[in-house]
Amino acid sequence: MLDEIMPEAGAFYVMDRGYVDFERLYGFTLSAAFFVVRTKSNVILQRRYSHPVDRTTGVRSDHTVILKAIGSARVYPDALRRISYLDVATRKRFKFLTNNFALPAVTIAQIYKSRWQVEAFCGTSENAVKTQIWIAVSVYVLVAIVRKQLALDATLYQILQALSVTLFEKTPILQAFQDAASQDDLPVDNNQLILFDF
Repeated sequence: MLDEIMPEAGAFYVMDRGYVDFERLYGFTLSAAFFVVRTKSNVILQRRYSHPVDRTTGVRSDHTVILKAIGSARVYPDALRRISYLDVATRKRFKFLTNNFALPAVTIAQIYKSRWQVEAFCGTSENAVKTQIWIAVSVYVLVAIVRKQLALDATLYQILQALSVTLFEKTPILQAFQDAASQDDLPVDNNQLILFDF
């Protein structure tokens, strides 16, 4: 998937251990984009500098490192930053690699933690449910606005149905509704709807 991404300068890309590929990660550095990735235990690093940390934040260490394995060092010749972090709530330790040397170490850890906020869209906590409700209300209002602005005869339900099947297609919006309307005009086989008529 990293080959599909066009890195945007200044943006942060946050990934798990499965994306530790130093040749591809170096592409982010060359594009002036930043990454935060959990490191694997078998990555061989040499510490160059140790930076002071505030252990009350959960940060355990902040080091400037270089890759020691010849193949890795060849494809990623620049220094990296390795941050060790202890999540006080779960007592789990995390080690991150990043090419960002400007932000505080705790901010790098928080950036990684924020990648899990996507779970709010399918969670069951009070906050997740409220988020889902607001998203549903927002979509409903936007569809109502589209219906009014385009003077569509279709009901909100029909518009939502048409959008649900064409959401990822490059179809002009009016054509999507015309296609949906033509589907409604197809002849119906009434016998198909009779389940228990022997």
